[in-house]
This record gives sequence, structure tokens and C-alpha cells, in this order.
Amino acid sequence: MQNTLLDAEGVRLSVRESGPVDAPAVVLVHGWAQSGEVWPSHPSLRSYALDLRGHGRSEVVGGGYGDSGCWAADLKAVLDHVGRPAVVVGWSYGGLVIADYLRVHGTVGISGLVLVGAVTEIGRGRAGGVIGEVMRAALPGAFSEDPEVAVPAVARFCRDQAPGLAGDVVQRMVGTALRVPPRVRREMFRRDVASAAVLKSVDKPTLVVHGTADEVVDPAAGEYAAALIPGADLRRYDGVAHAPFLERPERFAADLAGFVAEVSR
Repeated sequence: MQNTLLDAEGVRLSVRESGPVDAPAVVLVHGWAQSGEVWPSHPSLRSYALDLRGHGRSEVVGGGYGDSGCWAADLKAVLDHVGRPAVVVGWSYGGLVIADYLRVHGTVGISGLVLVGAVTEIGRGRAGGVIGEVMRAALPGAFSEDPEVAVPAVARFCRDQAPGLAGDVVQRMVGTALRVPPRVRREMFRRDVASAAVLKSVDKPTLVVHGTADEVVDPAAGEYAAALIPGADLRRYDGVAHAPFLERPERFAADLAGFVAEVSR
């Protein structure tokens, strides 16, 4: 594995690269208050796991967290670095970042899309951004500057988003989340974005994966995206919560590899 620093219109972004250099390319976009470290390795794929601005090893900049154009530019920098069409995988808030990219750049540089427990919209009443009880319980505590409020809220969220994960995994996720400044955690939610037209215009193969027990992003959000994206394949993971790639790693790895192989033919 190697860590690469990219420049996205003046913002330094960290990308973890792994896998054979000549294997099919996959760009992995994590969720709110996590980092590219959350993704398991895929030995048969060339993976580029981005740390979003303000997260992980990427730069904490003063703004852009509520701007579709900034998120689009960040993802474009990674796709430009890859230098060939890639399957782009977005988990949770990562799905919204993908929608931001599609809004600005269409599907340029993209060979396929995978949405995992993802939102594609945000704002009150947006069907593509319906959240569940675990997410609602974390807010607004997770936005607080007061550690006595924020720390337990973030810890509960990381624990409850995917019950059954090993304790050390949950603790790493808690640590990652708390390294994201509170203002970044807040500003990412202060948006009102509709994406119906964007989703309807997708002209690349798309796989939508959603756990039926997801209480962070309601399964209805995945169904919404799958219904709008032409030809999208919706795969429900029964009894799985918000992190299918961690809760059912073998199944997810097989589904992702199969999708990438199909797209690469």
C-alpha cells in the first residue's frame, strides 16, 4: 500500500493506493466522519481510497463542505490521478459526493457506480436522504464543540451503526470520527441538495447495495436511487445494518469483484 497526496484546486487530499497496478481501478469514497482506512483491501483490484477534505490525512480547509462544486473537484482530482475509467464506490455520505460529481462532470472518468448504504440527496424531506434512528440519535450531539457531549454521541453512533462489529474496529472508527473537527461534521449536514435529475441521467452500470437493517440511512434512500438510475441493480443484504462491506465482507467483496469484472468486459 502507498499513500499519495493530491492537489484538488489547492486542497491537499490523501489517497491510499493498493492492489496490482494493472488491475481494474476502483475509487472508494467513505462516509461522514470516517476515512479511506475504513475500506477492506481487495487484492484483485487497484483501489484508490480517498480521504475526503477535513477527514483522515487530507487537509482540513476553511470551507467547501457545503458546496457541491468543491466535492466534485475533490473526486475529479482522484479520477484524474487514476488516469483511466474507474468504478466509483460511495458509502453513506460518499454517495452524495458521487452525486455532486455527477452534477458537475457527468460520468466522465467513470466506468460504473456502486452505492453502499448511501444517500444521494440531503435536506428536509429529500427522499434520497432519508435517515434512520441511529443517525437521528447522534444529532446534534455529534456536532458539538463540547467533548462531554460530542464524544459519547459519536461513540454511540459508531457502535450502533453496525452492531456486531469487533470492539477494536468500532474503537478505530470512533477515533477516526473524533479527529474530524466538529465544524466539519456540522457543515457537511448544512446542505439542501436534490439529485433526481442527476440520477436519471446516469449512463453507466450501477449497483446499489443496502442493508435491510440499516438505521443510519433508511433503505428507502437506496430504493429511491435504484428506481431513478436507469438499469440499476439493487441488492438488499438481509439483516445487515449500515456497513455491508464490514458486516458481510466476503459477500460484498464477491459482489464488487463481479460487478467490476462485468463492467470491465
